[in-house]
Amino acid sequence: MKVDLTSIRHGFTQSGLNRADLSSNPFEQFKLWFEQAQEAGVIEPSAMSLATSDDSEISIRTVLLKYFDSHGFVFFTNYNSQKSKQLQTNPNVALLFPWLVLERQVKISGHVEKLSTLESLKYFSSRPKASQLGAWASQQSSNLSSRQMLLSQFESMKAKFSKGEIPLPDFWGGYCVIPLKIEFWQGRENRLHDRFIYHLSEDKWKIERLAP
Repeated sequence: MKVDLTSIRHGFTQSGLNRADLSSNPFEQFKLWFEQAQEAGVIEPSAMSLATSDDSEISIRTVLLKYFDSHGFVFFTNYNSQKSKQLQTNPNVALLFPWLVLERQVKISGHVEKLSTLESLKYFSSRPKASQLGAWASQQSSNLSSRQMLLSQFESMKAKFSKGEIPLPDFWGGYCVIPLKIEFWQGRENRLHDRFIYHLSEDKWKIERLAP
């Protein structure tokens, strides 16, 4: 079966991106664009595609950015999941924020480092109780015979931790993506898009324009 999509056309006309308008700091530039994505009503602006790989397979999925600073971009997951197993083999990753409403995307490549238990606990404790129980109930990426089995595990954890605080699972926590390259992409007419890439060289960020 062939589905022809060649007639789909979209002209990128909202805005441009000039070198003079860029912050010298990519994290400051990301912060500005993230705030603009929020103001524009982008659904889940913190949603990012995370690409990982090992010796035999490349995988990609959507995860949520939970915070970022001048060190990197943080997400949380089950340490026994497929993504975590790949990260143990190969810590190099790529992120993509597709803010299509604004005709923008941000690409990030770098490597991950595990957060400390204290940092993971701080975030875990801030989650709703149901989400905390969900982390305990799901053996992420493992085979599941039915949804009823998952719900049964959830109820079991609910009963187990019915009194007091829910502890941080030893198999759950955060990663920080430490970037080496961050690219800001702005759609333009005639597919002559604006692309600027920040890359880290000798502890300094250098900015270059890329051909679209």
